[in-house]
Amino acid sequence: MLFWHTQPEHYNQHSSGSYLRDLTSALQRENDVLALPIFKQEEPQLSPESEARLPPLQYVLCAATSPAVKLHEETLTYLNQGQSYEIRLLENRKLGDFQDLNTKYVKSIIRVVFHDRRLQYTEHQQLEGWRWSRPGDRILDIDIPLSVGILDPRASPTQLNAVEFLWEPSKRASAFIQVHCISTEFTPRKHGGEKGVPFRVQIDTFKQNDNGEYTEHLHSASCQIKVFKPKGADRKQKTDREKMEKRTAQEKEKYQPSYETTILTECSPWPDMAYQVNSAPSPSYNGSPNSFGLGEGNSSPTHPVETLPLGNDHLLPSASIQDAQQWLHRNRFSQFCRLFASFSGADLLKMSRDDLVQICGPADGIRLFNAIKGRNVRPKMTIYVCQELEQNRAPLQQKRDGGGDSSLCVYHAIFLEELTTLELVEKIANLYSISPQHIHRVYRQGPTGIHVVVSNEMVQNFQDESCFILSTLKGKAPSPLLLAVPPASSLGNRVSGACLRGGSLETALSGDIIWGKGTQTSCEALPWKCENY
Repeated sequence: MLFWHTQPEHYNQHSSGSYLRDLTSALQRENDVLALPIFKQEEPQLSPESEARLPPLQYVLCAATSPAVKLHEETLTYLNQGQSYEIRLLENRKLGDFQDLNTKYVKSIIRVVFHDRRLQYTEHQQLEGWRWSRPGDRILDIDIPLSVGILDPRASPTQLNAVEFLWEPSKRASAFIQVHCISTEFTPRKHGGEKGVPFRVQIDTFKQNDNGEYTEHLHSASCQIKVFKPKGADRKQKTDREKMEKRTAQEKEKYQPSYETTILTECSPWPDMAYQVNSAPSPSYNGSPNSFGLGEGNSSPTHPVETLPLGNDHLLPSASIQDAQQWLHRNRFSQFCRLFASFSGADLLKMSRDDLVQICGPADGIRLFNAIKGRNVRPKMTIYVCQELEQNRAPLQQKRDGGGDSSLCVYHAIFLEELTTLELVEKIANLYSISPQHIHRVYRQGPTGIHVVVSNEMVQNFQDESCFILSTLKGKAPSPLLLAVPPASSLGNRVSGACLRGGSLETALSGDIIWGKGTQTSCEALPWKCENY
């Protein structure tokens, strides 16, 4: 019979110490793993220090991340060109806990910028080239009908890749954005099938300073995106998912899972402070698909911007490049100065309407074409006036009596736009270099010699291209009296302008203008008779 006797195992002191240390480390790692939130039933409790380190705001892009991104790399999200995507604007703490926020509203600026450093250095040239190839289009837009809780949305015509708006952190806010450029538009064309460049969606949020201006930086975050043609992002997402399904379980561990939404990570604010401060010239969204705006009390305050006077001058062929640039500024075409940086006046005048529409877009292209060609708006009404001088009356009387002198009054055109008495008085006063305040009243003389005060309705019923003769009479008062006498017949007849004192007035379209504060002369001296030849 055999008996087995157990013998005590012998461990040296060094092996025993190493074993204990390894066991302690393993137990500690296990405790750390079990302490993770995913192994707990309750929500993890954050310490006050950790809660204080949380960013005040958070932005979530409602688009799935790509499953083909390795661990420890930034997420990548695919977007379709022109499709509306929601960006949720959230707060991480209660409004009462905000120590950095002392205003009701904050201003956020959303930008689409380049991810690659190489393209960031040449961003201006890249965007100008895109503007040239896509006149009238924008890189980034806000879909206002779908957005919730945003106020006073604005887009600068010179910043095609940026939009801004106000929103209240204590309420729900979502901005739907549309990206209209695709990643391959900034890839050099070589052999086809080039890989598109990635973009970044960056949001910078500012609060009000002591002067009420949204210039104090509060929070910035961004994420990486790629933009494809319509439905191209869906196909790319499906392709990446199928590739990951073919990989082994060990290979899948090296990649991030695909999430339904994309959380924007904190980053440094965008250095373009000029756009953040001088956002006043940017027009607010108006019309479809744009809609509402914020009232004056809540509008985005901005620094005063020096405005250039509207120029009525015409562009001359002899204008130099510098003169052409100044002309563009005076006529509100500053956003196209860089496009026409090397154009002289002759170069701009040679461009056709189609060329300008293709470069500047339909609206600005037509406006620029009309401004270059000097096309003015046709006035609503045109009248012709002539001041009869004393020395002209004798020759005119001789012509009426059959004399040989054919001296006639010279008429001046007055163009009326508003068709009001005030405008008529100002135009006549400007024509004869007098002050409008010197014109006391305007009368219209009736068939029987009565004088009717001219009203706005009467001016509106004047016949277009009517002729009037303004005569100066010396009355009892020191101030002169002007009579405006229109032709007695239709516009087709020649009007001699001969006026005779006395007699009955043969037309209902005669009138007089009185200025000064002197007393009016007797009615017998007022009527004038117009004769046709």
